[in-house]
Amino acid sequence: MKTHGSAVWRGGIKDGKGAISTRSGALQEYPYGFSSRFEGKPGTNPEELIGAAHAGCFTMALSLILGEAGLTAERMETTADVTLDKEGDGFAIKTVHLTLRAKIPGADEAKFAELAAKAKAGCPVSKLLKAEITLDAALES
Repeated sequence: MKTHGSAVWRGGIKDGKGAISTRSGALQEYPYGFSSRFEGKPGTNPEELIGAAHAGCFTMALSLILGEAGLTAERMETTADVTLDKEGDGFAIKTVHLTLRAKIPGADEAKFAELAAKAKAGCPVSKLLKAEITLDAALES
């Protein structure tokens, strides 16, 4: 499988404007720029998109692993907090923290923790990122 995302940028780093698009059309020329990345203004940013991709990939991987263990999630919700840190004269993403809340009938805490850790290590986006990736997984009743 091969897919793509794209970006267009016009102008300088602070006054410039960009637009991000995905092959699927989920994002179509969606605005991003310095202000949405560093000042909390409307628009998206690469870290937010990486977080969404990581959360989606991890949760889907866990669904597969649960199925292999004879379990099916009633509901799973994952948030991926991506941290962009100043590093020398640039920036680096050094940490991603996954927070998972799941309702999985028949799962016990130990098995759930084992399967969630396996999904964290094995999801393709986790493998792509060189950041430290942590996980806080909780089973809900």
